[in-house]
Amino acid sequence: MSAVVELDGLEVRFGKRAILKGLSARLEARSIGLLGPNGAGKTTLIHTLLGFHPPFRGTALLFGKDIRTEIRDVRRRVGYMPENDSFIAGMTAVRFVRLMAELSGLPPRAALERAHEALFYVGLGEARYRRLETYSLGMKQMAKLAQAVVHGPDLIFLDEPTNGLDPPHRLRMLRLIREIRDRGVHLILSSHLLRDVEECCDEVLVLKEGVIAAQCDLAEERRTNRRFLEMETRGDDGSFAEALGKLGCDMALQAGGRIKMVLPEGLELRELYRLAAEREVQIRRLNYKRDSLQDIFLKAMEGQQHGRV
Repeated sequence: MSAVVELDGLEVRFGKRAILKGLSARLEARSIGLLGPNGAGKTTLIHTLLGFHPPFRGTALLFGKDIRTEIRDVRRRVGYMPENDSFIAGMTAVRFVRLMAELSGLPPRAALERAHEALFYVGLGEARYRRLETYSLGMKQMAKLAQAVVHGPDLIFLDEPTNGLDPPHRLRMLRLIREIRDRGVHLILSSHLLRDVEECCDEVLVLKEGVIAAQCDLAEERRTNRRFLEMETRGDDGSFAEALGKLGCDMALQAGGRIKMVLPEGLELRELYRLAAEREVQIRRLNYKRDSLQDIFLKAMEGQQHGRV
């Protein structure tokens, strides 16, 4: 079975400057997040996969189709929501979305019907005959989403879809993205907002300065659900820490009665308090958190090793 995206030594240059530097990865999840600081190469990677930039070296495959030799087949199967507005002046929303549907291969009558459906789907049905330049920022983002989905693509590229949105519009955009994903459409979501990626994606590729800093299966991370604790105790003669070890906790003992540990699956916090009470140990401070995408991202930014986290 073909991966959604396969990167095979992909290198892209602008002039003599390398922007993407030998990217190799296999991405198979339904929804894939692209993360990285500004200038990391996220948008360049999307544009390369769409055929806008020719690879200098290496290649990439989408659903098994090579972007070097089969880009027409690739484009038939994808939709693209760009970060920046790309509207045509004077056009109404329905006319614009219809045009984009026709450019994607739909006949005119079907394109018009699908344009109406897509605009109603994103909540712009009542405003579909208004010119796009009269739209608010939130409405323009929804219009861009409508033109990306109008032709029924297998894969949709979303470049900063919540950029500049107020909280209600952001929540609505994320809800629509999850609905599209749950209907069986593949997504590649590029964002600088970790929370957006964490809410919508199952796999993450982190870029830094044009290389892959990390690749993470978020679905697996959620299943394993590693739980980290930082605890400060008083009165432990060593028996409390020993009892924690017998429960399967991975620990690092530090000065001042501080303990860092990873809780095994199924162990509840109340069991720690029970052990402490039995041994007359005070738990003076306890920070409890689950491993998060923020932890993964920050670790990736500290180094440039390529691999799964």
